[in-house]
Amino acid sequence: MIICRIFFIIFLTLGIFSITQTTGLAGTSNIPNVVTADIQAGIEHYIEEQTRLGDGFFKLQYNEKELRLKLVRVHTEYLANLGPRYHFACVDVADIEGDLYDVDFFLAGDPGSMTVTETTVHKINGQPFYTWEQQEDKTWHRVSIENAPKNLLGVLSGHDEFDFLYMATLPEITGSARMWLPLPTSDAFQTVEVISMEIPGKSQILKDQEYGNQVLFVNLEKEDSNKNVELLFHVRRIEKDAYVEPQTASEKYLRPNRLVPLNEDFKSIAEKVVKGKNGDLVRARALYDYVIDNMSYIRNGEGWGQGDATYACNVKTGNCTDFHSYFIALSRSISIPARFSIGASIPSSRNEGGIHSYHCGAEFYAEGKWWPVDISEADKYSNLASYFFGRHPANRIELSRGRDLVVEPGPATGPINFLAFPVLEIGGKPAKVKVQFSFNRNVVCE
Repeated sequence: MIICRIFFIIFLTLGIFSITQTTGLAGTSNIPNVVTADIQAGIEHYIEEQTRLGDGFFKLQYNEKELRLKLVRVHTEYLANLGPRYHFACVDVADIEGDLYDVDFFLAGDPGSMTVTETTVHKINGQPFYTWEQQEDKTWHRVSIENAPKNLLGVLSGHDEFDFLYMATLPEITGSARMWLPLPTSDAFQTVEVISMEIPGKSQILKDQEYGNQVLFVNLEKEDSNKNVELLFHVRRIEKDAYVEPQTASEKYLRPNRLVPLNEDFKSIAEKVVKGKNGDLVRARALYDYVIDNMSYIRNGEGWGQGDATYACNVKTGNCTDFHSYFIALSRSISIPARFSIGASIPSSRNEGGIHSYHCGAEFYAEGKWWPVDISEADKYSNLASYFFGRHPANRIELSRGRDLVVEPGPATGPINFLAFPVLEIGGKPAKVKVQFSFNRNVVCE
């Protein structure tokens, strides 16, 4: 088991993916090894060159229209070597009209000389048109969303088991610094075992009294610059559905948070949505549908990703934090207790590699139970809207729950908005940390 986990860490650190594809190419003995950094360089060079030729825009023909796009980011977690001189890349690009496109590319060639062979629009504003499925011969095929099974849409029912690697790379530290990171804990739906922890500086474990989160607190100095924090957990997880929580103080989840306020605007919207509907379960479903119908999953511009309910209400776009904060604000405004949790969604269509980012969800209280919801995923996959009202799939890890977390010692900026990525302060001022999540289900080694 130990040898298997050591290999896992090395594998993830190198960023090498084991996805293969039958290409029909022979004579592979002289083909150079390709890692994801090579593919990233290849797709970035291609987009940069096309942008230069397109007078400052990456131009793409789509639905009889020429899109004028700007690169937002490369999905490094999806970069893959599919076979000899055959590669895959996925990027986010923004159109001048404000729409966000997720575009898939297939590339051919060696590091430093890759060419794009196929380009396809995969998503518009978070809405996918297809997904990918690997066949028995190891080739990959597109599957329409309507015909895709749940496992291709991010859902594993029943149970899941995996290693989860949380890696944070520190920036240049110019003076004394402090950092706070989440430490996932076991509960009725997940069992978390700490396999290893590599932490620079001096550390201790804190606990926030409001929600019971464990928080890793680290004191850092200049000599810790550019070092990695690596936390490896083994997780067993079961699907979460509506559940009774002993001694629930549900009334505390009617109180506002800094970015999830209670005001007449939210109350007015919620009352109109639930008018004529009886029972909190029915009323919560109406709010759930309302958020799906009135928000778009767009991570572009300024303000998204903070879990700001007012921003979500006004702009009607954002990521999972914004979707669920809006739902929580609406629910609380009509006396339905609701709460927030955050962690990561573990890919269901593959068994190893990178994870896109954090992912959050919400729960509301009705009929004596807590009901999980995932509104942003329901917005992406409308055919799973009923599933995500009352369930979180097994392929998740919860890192922390709650908002405005208070620990001692805490950040100079005040309570922690939510805790998934590290909170770092250098000289009392916020600083950014590079974060990478990775996983491996192939860990049942003796």
